[in-house]
Amino acid sequence: MVRDAVTVSAPGKVLLAGGYLVLDREYTGLVFGLDARIHVTVQELETSKGVTLNEVVVHSPQFEDAVWEYGYRLTERDGGMKVTALRVDADLKLNRNIFVETTVSYALSYIASRTNPNISPTSITILADNDYYSTPADLANGSSAAPRFHNFGVPITKAHKTGLGSSAALVTALTGALLSYYLPKETYHITTDLGKRQLHNLAQAAHCAAQGKVGSGFDVASAVYGSCVYRRFSPSILSNHGEPGKSNFARQLRDIVDGTGQTCAWDHEIAKQGVQVPKGLRLVMCDVSCGSQTPGMVKQVLAWRRDNPDEANEILGQLHENNTALADEMKAAAEDTQIQTADRYGKVKARFHSIRALIRTMSEKSGVPIEPPEQTKLLDACESVPGVIGGVVPGAGGYDAVSLLIQDDAEVVAKLQSLLTGWKFSSSENDEESGGRVSMLGVREEMEGVRVEKTNQYQEWLS
Repeated sequence: MVRDAVTVSAPGKVLLAGGYLVLDREYTGLVFGLDARIHVTVQELETSKGVTLNEVVVHSPQFEDAVWEYGYRLTERDGGMKVTALRVDADLKLNRNIFVETTVSYALSYIASRTNPNISPTSITILADNDYYSTPADLANGSSAAPRFHNFGVPITKAHKTGLGSSAALVTALTGALLSYYLPKETYHITTDLGKRQLHNLAQAAHCAAQGKVGSGFDVASAVYGSCVYRRFSPSILSNHGEPGKSNFARQLRDIVDGTGQTCAWDHEIAKQGVQVPKGLRLVMCDVSCGSQTPGMVKQVLAWRRDNPDEANEILGQLHENNTALADEMKAAAEDTQIQTADRYGKVKARFHSIRALIRTMSEKSGVPIEPPEQTKLLDACESVPGVIGGVVPGAGGYDAVSLLIQDDAEVVAKLQSLLTGWKFSSSENDEESGGRVSMLGVREEMEGVRVEKTNQYQEWLS
C-alpha cells in the first residue's frame, strides 16, 4: 500500500516564568510557544522494483553530512521495534543523532503494537526554521532576502543553538508525523484531544529516553499544546520501563502512551485558558552567543534546595506566587481595554521586577548564576528602552538568552536592535575573550502547538 506523504510541525518554546520550579509538581511554569518550528515530512522510500527493505532514511538538508540510515526489525517477546544504524564507522558514531534514533524506535514500537507490524520503509526530511540556530546578521534581522530554510554549511553538531527547544520540537514533530503516516485516520488523528494526548505521552517517553533522564517535560508539552501553564507529571511514570528490544517493552510503552496500567496514570496539568500576550504586545527573544552548562546549574540548585530546605522553600514559594500573578496580570491587561496604555502594563512591569529580584536572591543563595551580573546589566538596559515592559533570563537562566515583553511597534523594535548592536559582555569577570554578542531573533509568541502542514510547500527540500 502506497501512503500519502505527511508533514507535521511543532513550535519552539520559552519558559517565561517558572525556571527550576517547574521541576517540582508543587509548582507550575508559564511557557509560551514560539513561531519558530521544526518541520518533519515522512514519505515512501523509493526502492528498485521487487526490492524489499526494512529501512528508514532521515535527512536534514540544512546541515553537512546530516543523513542517518536505520534498519528496523520487530523483536521477540514483545520487545518492540529495534532500530539499528546501518553504517557503523567512526564518522557515524561522531554523527549519531540520538534524538532521531530513539524517536524512530519508540514511535515504530508503538505503531507496531497497534497495527499490522509490516511497516513499510520511509524517507524522512527534517527542516528547522532559521531562528533555531545562530545565523548571519541579515537572517537574524529578518532580511527579506533570507531563504526560508537557511543552509548552515556545517555539521549539525557544530551549529550554535539559540535555546528555543529544538530537541523537544523535533521529537514531537517526528513522532506526530510517524503516527499520522502509519496509523489509519479512523484510529489516530493528531488534531483530536485523544490524538494529542497520545502524541504527548509518546513524545515525552522518547525525549526522556534520548536525554537519559526524566525531565520536567514542559518543552514537549508546549510543542504539543502551544502556550500554557504547565504542571509536570510524576517522574515515576517514565522511570520503570525497559528499552527497545527488551522483553515486554512494547506492552510497557503502549501502557504509557495510552495511560493504562497501575503506574501509567498521567497526572500532568496543561492549562491554556487565559494564557495570552495582551494585544499590542509581543515577546522578543535575544540570543546571547556564550552558553551555560544547564545540567550543572540544575544540580547545584537542587543541592541548595536539599541542604537549605527552609530558605529555599520560602524563596521558591514567593517566586511561584509572583509567577502565577504575572500570568494573571497579563490576562487582565489583555481583557481590560478601558485602561489607558500608559497605565495598563504597570502591574505587569512591577511583577517582572519582583520576579527578577527573587531570581537574583536565589542566584546569590545557591551560588548559581541564574541571573548573572552581566545579564542584569543587559536586562536593565533593555528595560530602559521606552516600550519595553519587562524581561527575564528564561528557563534555567545563565548566559544563553533573554526574553522581553515589549510593545508590538516597529519603532520599539528598532530602538532595541540599536541597543543590542555592538553590545558585548564577558561571562567571566576576568576573561574579556569569553564575551558574547547579543542578537534579536525573529521569533514571537505562538499560541498553537503541533499541526499538520501541506507537504507541497516543502517540495524543493525533499529528497
